[in-house]
Amino acid sequence: MPLFETIIDLHNARETLDAMLELEPVRQRMAATGRALEVMLGYSDSAKERGPVTATLALYAAQADLAAWAAERSVRLTLFHGRGGALGRGGGPANRAVMAQAPGSVSGRFKVTEQGEVIFARYGNQTLAQRHLEQVTSAVLLTSTPAARRRTEQAAIRFEALARTLDAAARSAYHALIESEGFAVYFTAVTPVRELARMHLGSRPANRGGDTSLASLRAIPWVFAWSQIRLNLPGWYGIGSGLASAPLDELRVAYAEWPLLNVLIDNAEMSLAKTDRFMAAEYLRLGGQPRIAELILEEYDRTIERILAVTGQSRLLEKRRVLSWAVELRNPKIDALCHLQLRALRALRSGDADDTERRRLEQLLLLTVNGIAAGLQNTG
Repeated sequence: MPLFETIIDLHNARETLDAMLELEPVRQRMAATGRALEVMLGYSDSAKERGPVTATLALYAAQADLAAWAAERSVRLTLFHGRGGALGRGGGPANRAVMAQAPGSVSGRFKVTEQGEVIFARYGNQTLAQRHLEQVTSAVLLTSTPAARRRTEQAAIRFEALARTLDAAARSAYHALIESEGFAVYFTAVTPVRELARMHLGSRPANRGGDTSLASLRAIPWVFAWSQIRLNLPGWYGIGSGLASAPLDELRVAYAEWPLLNVLIDNAEMSLAKTDRFMAAEYLRLGGQPRIAELILEEYDRTIERILAVTGQSRLLEKRRVLSWAVELRNPKIDALCHLQLRALRALRSGDADDTERRRLEQLLLLTVNGIAAGLQNTG
């Protein structure tokens, strides 16, 4: 099964599949399955490379292109969405994600991964599991109707220029951050990513190929580390700059009529609702680079202000009361864990701890990591 995840791979998906169909084993397999083919789309690497706006639009364009490719070649295509639990890795409400897919890309078939804490949250209770599956099934059926396809197609055409504007501004803001001088060192100083790599929390090493650069860092620890410091940066960074570059009236119309933009903004809103500016600023001070911290916090404030303007709310999650209450209920307990984690990180960063004290600090850090992840959810 081919996997397209990086921006370049997503852009070249059609050409790759054309070459794949020339392979004799693939042709034999297609003949045996009635020209059925599964193609997997990854959500993590593209978001880490270019930010949430560019990644979302690239994935949407790739799905539309693949759907057209399959129709032209009489291929029965199933897109397999490799989503993670975190909002920076394609997470969020699955039924709404289905409704936001490109026209013709679902067609009664939808396959998706379930990872991390999402498995327990969605399937740990039989009633919740049944409700979740019903919601996803309903979304697949509704999205596959001709009427829904026409609405989505018309919205995509109408807001094509708006999407290009958002893409350019958001991508520029994201690159300005990750390409800042000293950003990689700063990231390892303000987050527990260095310690997470030694704790073996995941199924794979934090970095590919033994390299320790930011480029080789896998998307899972990248997203997870930002969530630990109450910033959730991969889920929203650049969206504020993107929204600020477009007319507000047009954005409000697009938010109401285009499911893709609606889901993008609502997921960013949920990601921001689980942040804490004061706590994040304390972590950001660990890096000793006020310039980068200021850049991050300015985009944070801009994103909240723009999202509230587009959605017409006075505060985040104002229209989603149950979710808002759940976040407010958990936050005080998460705050306490963050203070403990900050204490451990400051001591570890100082370099003054001996081996015994370092082991104790890392044990404390591990406990806080588990607690913060459980409280925030959408982190795996």
